[in-house]
Amino acid sequence: MIRARFAPSPTGYLHIGSARTFIFNWLYVRKNKGTMVLRIDDTDVDRNTEASLNSIYEGLNWLDLGWDEFYRQSERLDLHRKLAYGLLEKGLAYRDFTPAAQDLEERGHGEGPWLCNPEMRVLSREESDRRAAAGEPFAIRFRVERDPVRAVKFTDEVYGGQSKLTSDIEDFALLRSNGMPTYHLASCADDIDLKITHIIRGQDHLSNTFKHVLLFEAAGGPMPNFAHLPLLIAPDGAKLSKRKHGPVVSVLTYRDNGFLPIAYTNFLCLLGWSPKDNREQMTLDELVSAFSLEGVNRSNAVVNFSESDPIDPKALWLNSQHLRTVPVDTLAPMVRKTLEEHKLAPYGDDDFFRHVVDMIRSRYSTLLDFPTKGRAYFADDFHIEKQAEDKLNAPGARELLRELAKRIEANPEFTEASVETDLRKLAEEHGVKAGVLINASRAALTGQSVGPSAFAVFVCIGRERAIERLSRV
Repeated sequence: MIRARFAPSPTGYLHIGSARTFIFNWLYVRKNKGTMVLRIDDTDVDRNTEASLNSIYEGLNWLDLGWDEFYRQSERLDLHRKLAYGLLEKGLAYRDFTPAAQDLEERGHGEGPWLCNPEMRVLSREESDRRAAAGEPFAIRFRVERDPVRAVKFTDEVYGGQSKLTSDIEDFALLRSNGMPTYHLASCADDIDLKITHIIRGQDHLSNTFKHVLLFEAAGGPMPNFAHLPLLIAPDGAKLSKRKHGPVVSVLTYRDNGFLPIAYTNFLCLLGWSPKDNREQMTLDELVSAFSLEGVNRSNAVVNFSESDPIDPKALWLNSQHLRTVPVDTLAPMVRKTLEEHKLAPYGDDDFFRHVVDMIRSRYSTLLDFPTKGRAYFADDFHIEKQAEDKLNAPGARELLRELAKRIEANPEFTEASVETDLRKLAEEHGVKAGVLINASRAALTGQSVGPSAFAVFVCIGRERAIERLSRV
């Protein structure tokens, strides 16, 4: 069975690129009837924060895709250490007693790259054991093959064949001197133990994979399939960065701007992947059916935004399309929640509320449009636009609207058809065009000059409120 994992580190909010990685893993697993594992890689205790962890959960829960198994690396430290010491016993790793050894890879080393501490690599096992027993702190490093030099190879399902000589790979740390595992050790130990078959992650991890291949080989675990995803970049070509671009790259920014989870998922899928048939708007089932790693592009994908607007226009367009087509039973609870967050209460029963949502949604782009542009449908205090005011100020319009209110009140029937009959009869009796009353009534009921059919607006506003608004113009 295919088993894939999403392994975020709780060192910041859920990044847009991380969300896309989660979605691609999820789609691949669901299409292949596999298992989706969420693993929190929280062994970097100096950088982990509870706020970041909560943000990851918030973002993933909003996407509403779910997962099948859950783990935290910090609860699996014994497993990581067992692998490190097992490699040490086999002579595939060695102790490094150099102070602050975990920083050596980042330092300058003269002519070439740092590969190892020669005196530590050749230290006898007896001397190594003696110094460890004496309490001298040490890191454990993987012993990369030097003689003979060989090529470490793997085939990436996106970028194709990859190769790197062992002479170009440093003796990377497995355990730090404080006993905590490095990313390389913890990740591979968990992938082996959790029987991960497919590692689908960002292209920035491609260079790490050579070390991981060595670890999988040394541990005797089955080699997973690797697929690396193209990076997401800003309009200027820079890599999207939490530090540089701020909330633009946070999933929660889109949630807070009124996006539907399916629309955002759809948008992220189109960043670096294509269904090869020019489709853009897709349901979740359609995405699952169409997704394949063969459809992932090698080139980086641009997220468009500006200093004044963090939202990609393509994402906004997709959201408007999904807003029009998602089942109203799915949309209505989201609208209700958004209204409540804006201290507005839906009018009427659930059936009436769903009818209103269904009638007005085609003109909106985000959930935030319902309590703002659609405020008149859910509250009596709403703004009247200048163009709508002009419709109300047409000669005789206000007087006729007050008369229309009386006729609607006297008519036991209240439907689009009955309102249209009353309005057209009134216009005919007073020798005015029906359009004058149609436009003026829409303005009085919603404060807007355009919108759904004016007669549909009456029903959406409701009999009592329509009579009251027409009477007070």
